[in-house]
Amino acid sequence: MLAITVLVLGGLGLVGFGVGVWVQVAPRKFTAAQRAQITNWEYGKRWRELTAAQIFPASVSYPAPALDGDPSLRLSAERVGLAKQASCASATDTAAAAALDREGCAAILRATYVDETDSYVVTVGAAVLPGTANATSAARAINDASGAHAVHAVPVAGTPAAAFTDKRRQLSGAISAGTYVVLYTVGYADTRPKEPVTGDAYTAQEMSSAGTGVAHGVLSVLAAPVPPPSCPGTPGC
Repeated sequence: MLAITVLVLGGLGLVGFGVGVWVQVAPRKFTAAQRAQITNWEYGKRWRELTAAQIFPASVSYPAPALDGDPSLRLSAERVGLAKQASCASATDTAAAAALDREGCAAILRATYVDETDSYVVTVGAAVLPGTANATSAARAINDASGAHAVHAVPVAGTPAAAFTDKRRQLSGAISAGTYVVLYTVGYADTRPKEPVTGDAYTAQEMSSAGTGVAHGVLSVLAAPVPPPSCPGTPGC
């Protein structure tokens, strides 16, 4: 009986040792909060690692308002200028600045684009937020500020965007993905009188397509999917 007891205890010890070893070498499982933190970090490091020319594509393709039932028609916009990094408060209007500040905006990067017909100018600003939830909340608040503009225009001398100042902005908005909010504002490239486009449904839709199209082009870089958090399974990982 004594021998049997010793054998049983020894077997249990080996089982316990095996379980301990398995726990040490098995892949680590992150909690939901840890996964979110790692994902936010992966998104957040991109604006520091990429150059402005990488963040803002030289050319962006976007869908045009459907003509004759053909939704496949696409238009494009070309980047004509880049602005220096700025604070979120200095590069945006009051309502947008307040929304971004509440969510912990760290900085904003801006660029200006002109559509392929040199008719419309788009200034976009990529705002850096600490988390995906912050970005979603900020974009919602900005879009809820009815009638308010979002980002300050960035004119570019020697291009069709040379006369694009804040006074020439027509439409504005914001979209978010990852830990970023991209704010956009659109206006005419020429010096025609500033008349609201709300009375011209097609022009308004075309401007909106240009603004959101360029914004999505920027987010396709900054908010490209990140790999799910994983751990190699080595002790101490």
